[in-house]
This record gives sequence, C-alpha cells and structure tokens, in this order.
Amino acid sequence: MVSVGNKKKRAQKIVAYLKRAYPKPKSELCYRTPFQFLVAVVLSAQCTDKVVNRVTKDLFRKYKTAKDFVCLNTQEFEHRISSVTFFRNKAKAILATAKIVSEKFGGRVPKTERELVSLPGVGYKTAHVIAGELFNEWEGIATDTHVKRFARRFDLTRHTDLKKISKDLEQLIPKKDWKYVNNGLVLYGRYVCPARPHDCARHQLTKIWPPAATRWPRTK
Repeated sequence: MVSVGNKKKRAQKIVAYLKRAYPKPKSELCYRTPFQFLVAVVLSAQCTDKVVNRVTKDLFRKYKTAKDFVCLNTQEFEHRISSVTFFRNKAKAILATAKIVSEKFGGRVPKTERELVSLPGVGYKTAHVIAGELFNEWEGIATDTHVKRFARRFDLTRHTDLKKISKDLEQLIPKKDWKYVNNGLVLYGRYVCPARPHDCARHQLTKIWPPAATRWPRTK
C-alpha cells in the first residue's frame, strides 16, 4: 500500500516540473469575450481544442455575448457546430446557459463554482477551467482526460470518476499550486507524452517516477 506521504511527494515533484515548463496557465481555446470562452469550453468536452477553434473561428466573429447567443436559432446553431461531438446536446445547453447568464447574471459569466455549475452543460471540471482562465480563481483542480490519464499512471488516484480524481489531487497538492495542474498536464499530454503506449522512459515526468513508463491505464 502506497502511503499518502509518498503520493504527496510524488505529486509535488510533478507539479514542480509543470510550474517550470508551463509557468503561465493558459487555455489553447480561442476566444475574445468571457462568454465565448464558456461556449468554447462546453464545446470542447470529448472534443479536441483544434476542432473547437476551427468551428468557433467564424461563429465568434458574429456572436460575442450571452445576449447574442440568445438570439441564435437552435437549428442554425446546431448546423454551425455540427462537426463537434454531441453537438445537439451542446447546442441545447449553450443556448439555455446564454438565456440564464443574460437574465440572471446581467450578461456576465459568473465567477463561483456554485453559480457556474448551476448552468446547463457546466460541471465541476468546466467550472474550474472557466474560473481559472477568466478570473484567475483556482478553487479546484479541473480533471479532463489528460489529467485523469496522468493521475492514474502516476498512481495518484485509483478512481475513474473525474470529480473524485480532482478531489484526490486536491488532497495531495497545495492549493497555491492547483492552477498549474490541468493546464500543465494538458500541454504535456498533447505535445510530450500522448495517450498511446510508447517509450517514455526519458520523459521528464517519468524520470520522477519510473514505474509510470509501464503503466497505461484506460482513459475511458
């Protein structure tokens, strides 16, 4: 049985590397307004940022605020985002969220987790991505497929549920460093250590804990 103390030391070494490699947490999703970022994050669920950015490039030229999206016809919106996974469900959630943000929050994207998760299509992960990116508020660790993969590979959690993984990581990592986890592991996973099994013994994070080189847990 691995002690919590050992996991904490391992997690903090991993975060120390992420802080050096990716010192300024920043999403790769393209946006100009806060509501556009909320839209982009909702669209990015189980979809790549590259696809989302391609879809939103033209969309965001015309639609910038929650009020703009309220005016969108459902079928037209679905057509515009049809290359995104689960586009019908996402369109429904985004248009409902636009109405709530416009009417309840005066058109402003809310800042708190409690308010954000009250919006359709926004869960724990999405809420903390939004709060961190837009308001520099890091009240939780957002777990996506990259964070899940590395948390399990480095034996920092035994869970598969994203929120439970977030809670495990939050217990292991000092709150002051939470902002480096999601963004850092996303970038590391995209550009250094992809999900497919490969020789990663020389990768910087694997050097911290060599057993990770042979651990390839399923991400779904």
